[in-house]
Amino acid sequence: MESCPSIKNILLLDSEGKRVAVKYYSDDWPTNSAKEAFEKSVFTKTQKTNARTEVEIAMFENNIVVYKFVQDLHFFVTGSEDENELILSTVLQGFFDAVGLLLRSNVDKKEALENLDLILLCLDEIVDGGIVLETDSNVIAGKVASHSTDAGGPLSEQTISQALATAREHFTRSLLK
Repeated sequence: MESCPSIKNILLLDSEGKRVAVKYYSDDWPTNSAKEAFEKSVFTKTQKTNARTEVEIAMFENNIVVYKFVQDLHFFVTGSEDENELILSTVLQGFFDAVGLLLRSNVDKKEALENLDLILLCLDEIVDGGIVLETDSNVIAGKVASHSTDAGGPLSEQTISQALATAREHFTRSLLK
């Protein structure tokens, strides 16, 4: 049975392999120390490569990891070993380009940390629960920009998770009446 493409994690690390922004969508790494160990080993394995112009692909602990670096930031997207590399690299490129748009092409660790809220919103727009929602960097950056200016926007402007939270709230209220 064909399943929906799924992402295990998206990592944004600095030039020393330390976390800038990470999101895990799978239980493959149940503890924080397991996650940090994975990040450290992926970083160590890829740091000597030159992934500055093209997206690079590596097999790692039965996962496919696609990655790309800019300045002192390292972007990674992980999927299972039977995942389509093109989908993973499209997700990576969408994230990479959206961050570039949101940081106005000034993509480095300092700028990323100052705009961490935008980067985390960016991750939420791209993947939800491991399912790819959007890969077009202009759409992603546009949605993130609209959230950061207007959190109380109409339902049509809300992310799926925000809409579900709102619906859950209304449902709970109606049960309590």
